[in-house]
Amino acid sequence: MSAQSQSAKRMTPPDIRVRKGGEPLVCLTAYDAPMAALLDPHCDFLLVGDSVGMVVHGLPNTIGVTLDMMILHGQAVMRGSKQALVCVDMPFSSYERSKEQAFDNAARVLQETGCQAVKVESGVYVGDTIRYLAERAIPVVGHVGLRPQAALAEGGFKAKGRDEASRRRVLDEAIATDEAGAFAIVIEGVAEDLAAEITETVKAPTIGIGASAACDGQILVTQDMMGLFDWTPRFVKRYADLKSQMEAGVKAYGEEVRSRAFPGPDQVYKARKG
Repeated sequence: MSAQSQSAKRMTPPDIRVRKGGEPLVCLTAYDAPMAALLDPHCDFLLVGDSVGMVVHGLPNTIGVTLDMMILHGQAVMRGSKQALVCVDMPFSSYERSKEQAFDNAARVLQETGCQAVKVESGVYVGDTIRYLAERAIPVVGHVGLRPQAALAEGGFKAKGRDEASRRRVLDEAIATDEAGAFAIVIEGVAEDLAAEITETVKAPTIGIGASAACDGQILVTQDMMGLFDWTPRFVKRYADLKSQMEAGVKAYGEEVRSRAFPGPDQVYKARKG
């Protein structure tokens, strides 16, 4: 059953997992309560991504995002949503040191936000951590391919799997993530044939971003998809042009204020009723 036809019952990790090979999962990012409320009726899965650092806070990458930031935004998204599964990213340095560190921080995210899952970027070395969390009742989403938290070490945001060695590495990461117990896996920035191979190989549903329609679902950064920025990644289709609409609205407001034509409350109320 799709999110659109559901009642307000919240999606759970098992609900996401059984969509493997079935109706594609509709996923978007959300960072605040009003946006979450707008997206919620149309989505199965809302990701409070560490992309919030770049999209909302103007950071150059995701490295500066903190656990406290993720919890704050996770709380807001949970307040605004009713039925989509809400997953919160574990930010850089919050899970790499040890399995115990990962558990303590992931447990804090679940307890303080009420979200249904956490996401970790899944190098092969993270497999043991995912297993440790999953065995302790913390639902985990993995993330393979282009991993934003590794962008500094890898020289930027570059597509993965272009040569045989890189392809094998991404596939191994996905298999390790799946075998460790992740209930879903985000695949970012890989070619369609590799995304298809991963999707066919792993038991968990795959969610693509810049990885073609070969996955079990898709996710985009909402602000990219809605045209809020001048630049968006090549793979993003713009479904609206909010930047131009907002600029036009702000310009009209400024002109009315400066010309003293700004309407009073009664005028606004009458215009809305009419």
